[in-house]
Amino acid sequence: MTAHPVPSRRVVLNSAGLAAVTLCLGGCAAASGSASTSAFGGSGATTIKASEVPVGSGTIVGQFVVTQPKAGTYEAFGYLCTHQNLPVQQVTDAAIVCGRHGSTYSLADGSVLTGPAQKALTKATVKVEGDTLTIS
Repeated sequence: MTAHPVPSRRVVLNSAGLAAVTLCLGGCAAASGSASTSAFGGSGATTIKASEVPVGSGTIVGQFVVTQPKAGTYEAFGYLCTHQNLPVQQVTDAAIVCGRHGSTYSLADGSVLTGPAQKALTKATVKVEGDTLTIS
């Protein structure tokens, strides 16, 4: 009889957390953006109200991170960390953060602030029409 290894508490909690983030991102993407095809893999164009993007920070919507590094200036990037191609988890007033291994990215241009990631986030296009931002 072969003994089967029991996963550690950390492995179980990390797996549950990743499942929750994946579920939320999928549900939030479906609820908050309108989708079309683009280079970002299937559900391309996403819309968001400019008023939903905080000045000096940003938000994750659909497959994108949308930032407003300074008032009236909007930037957007693909939401996949370039270290292991998994979604970033949050946007603070200092950076776009992938909490899995500590990579952080600039709000202004998506460049790497701290590794282990070595490549910038993929740049997306922001089109501003009134209070609506269309990201693709």
